[in-house]
Amino acid sequence: MGVDDLLQLTLADAAAALEAGRLSSLELTTAYLERIEKHDPALHAYLYVDREGALERAAAADTRYRESHQRGSKQPKTPLLGIPIAVKDVLCVAGMPCTCGSRILEGFIPPYHATSVARLWEAGAVILGKTNTDEFAMGSSTENSAYGATRNPWNIDRVPGGSSGGSAAAVAGRLALAALGTDTGGSVRQPAAFCGVTGIKPTYGRVSRYGLVAYGSSLDVVGALGRDVRDSALLFGAIAGNDPRDSTTAEAAVPEILLEDSPELAGVTVGVPDEYFIEGIQPEVEARVREALETMEQLGAAVERVRMPHTEYAVPVYYIIAPAEASANLARYDGVRYGPRVAAEEMWEVLRGTRGEKFGPEVKRRIMLGTYALSAGYFDAYYGQAQKVRTLIRQDFEQAFEQVDVIAAPVAPTTAFGFGEHTEDPLSMYLEDVFSLPANLAGVPGVTVPVGFDAAGLPVGMQLMGPPFGEASLLRVAHAYQTVTDWHRRSPPDPV
Repeated sequence: MGVDDLLQLTLADAAAALEAGRLSSLELTTAYLERIEKHDPALHAYLYVDREGALERAAAADTRYRESHQRGSKQPKTPLLGIPIAVKDVLCVAGMPCTCGSRILEGFIPPYHATSVARLWEAGAVILGKTNTDEFAMGSSTENSAYGATRNPWNIDRVPGGSSGGSAAAVAGRLALAALGTDTGGSVRQPAAFCGVTGIKPTYGRVSRYGLVAYGSSLDVVGALGRDVRDSALLFGAIAGNDPRDSTTAEAAVPEILLEDSPELAGVTVGVPDEYFIEGIQPEVEARVREALETMEQLGAAVERVRMPHTEYAVPVYYIIAPAEASANLARYDGVRYGPRVAAEEMWEVLRGTRGEKFGPEVKRRIMLGTYALSAGYFDAYYGQAQKVRTLIRQDFEQAFEQVDVIAAPVAPTTAFGFGEHTEDPLSMYLEDVFSLPANLAGVPGVTVPVGFDAAGLPVGMQLMGPPFGEASLLRVAHAYQTVTDWHRRSPPDPV
């Protein structure tokens, strides 16, 4: 099998080839490492590549396969054994740098794995390295990384989305078979849409947050990005489940996700909220999503309009709650326990100097917003009110799911925008999240699938959202759509 053929395999196909002995993990991992070396300078998807460690893990996986074949074992292997995977640099991987895209954590190497990473490790996955991110996951374009922006594989003059832009670009650019990302306000789904890959944001509490560097503790979710629904589902299935080290993880068992290659959607009702098709949306985005809905109707689904009247408040609610939680979570970065320190004689000078110099402008902006919202005299007026409206947004979803099985909508109002288009106007950047924020505020799962391209050749994504802990049925609906379309099989040209 040639290198180009190796790099076109899906995770599921690669797992089958490894199990059958037609391919070795060392071959597969080497192909990805060589492609990273050749093309990542143009994309900057990675902040750290663990070449030696990846090759050692690949060799160990091949040994496990070889010993199993020699014994004639019929025991099923984990589908991730020997699979090269990337990890967003807000998740701790023992022995690898964890910067969160920030200078304030430069040089920090955690001594332990995040639970989601530990589960990949136990499954035998090969961790290629850490992917780029907006600083502390605060951003929608990966332009806020202190280590330079990631570029979109479909057009290197466009952003890959954020904050999991490095992970999405790595999967789209064939620099990893799949990747872990995180989603606080759309940070898996939006870059998946911009880069033409499939991304799943699980229900809040479905995946452990232990070892995830916190941004918004009531919003953060570890998610998965892959080339198609099956790949994302395999990764999600490996990381999901209760964790005693994270008290917010649910006790609910993780169901087996069975994805049949059948396009049948009879009996499925898809809700379409008018509030997600607003004035100013890029016409091609709306057109591609509407065409995808027509395809789902042809597969037997019933498509109905639903009302979600509090959607318009999602942006202001999110940008009170998330910065408020961030201001508390990021208080620990004080120049004492983590990362570099600005030298000074007085403790307060050390703290002010370190935070002032090492935090980027967007992080400082959100810390100040959050601190203001939590301050005496303003708590009830801002944070308290935002939490009440958050409840109304969650109730919108609850009422909608009494009528429909899934909700379909655009992921973002536009396709990938150019570098610098929103950096001088933070509000315009925040409005890019208008369709993705509600799912995080309500805690419901969502999955992004590619549904076509705009006139400039940039991918368009559609998100499907389901009731809490409804990932299995949500993924089945998304997979049914992908069985009759080929948008997810398209690859961008090699970056130049």
